[in-house]
Amino acid sequence: MTAAQGHEQKSHPIVSSDDFDLVQRAIARDGDAFRSIMQRYNQRLYRLARSILRNDAEAEDAVQEAYVRAFTHLDSFRGESSLATWLSRITINEALGRLRTQRPTVDIVTFEAQRTPAEIIQFPLTSKSDDPERTMAQRQLLQLVEQATDNLPEVYRVVFITRVIEGLSVEDTAEILGLRPETVKTRLHRARKLVREQLDKQIGPVLMDAFPFAGRRCERMTAGVMKRLGLPG
Repeated sequence: MTAAQGHEQKSHPIVSSDDFDLVQRAIARDGDAFRSIMQRYNQRLYRLARSILRNDAEAEDAVQEAYVRAFTHLDSFRGESSLATWLSRITINEALGRLRTQRPTVDIVTFEAQRTPAEIIQFPLTSKSDDPERTMAQRQLLQLVEQATDNLPEVYRVVFITRVIEGLSVEDTAEILGLRPETVKTRLHRARKLVREQLDKQIGPVLMDAFPFAGRRCERMTAGVMKRLGLPG
């Protein structure tokens, strides 16, 4: 392989054709393309910003600002990484920039753990149910996971959100955060251990409400038995 061929192969865009088309349409000021990009990546970018800032309103503002920055510089997107990675980096930089106003020395590799009160990320429930008791238990469990995640030191929390909540690969997480894959693995292992430890301390009271059989379910069974026995419900 010649040097020219190697350079050409190295610089060849790796962005998907779908993302490339969206970018080109957005550059042409196609409003639907802007909406499609945001709808596709809103949740990921919000969670990344939220993992750094631990404040819902601040995270939303950071994502909005990141989109503005990205959309006004779309012509600089070369496809050398995926659109998701490019947007994620801009969002992380914006979130870190906001954090630096509070702690001037913060950066993605070394910023310290902060323990200020944090709001809860309301992740959607995995399933819908007309059983209010079970829904309540699901919400309790989700809140415990969210609180355990929020209580992680930032260096672990960002990796945990990216790798576990967003489900990105080790390689993608490393690329987005500018870390070595080995560092991602080490921090993820520590983050999971910390989350497990916190959940172990709190899960007992919640498990007391596991497999609930009250409310409508209890009333329905009682009424069915009463009916079969020929007794008034």
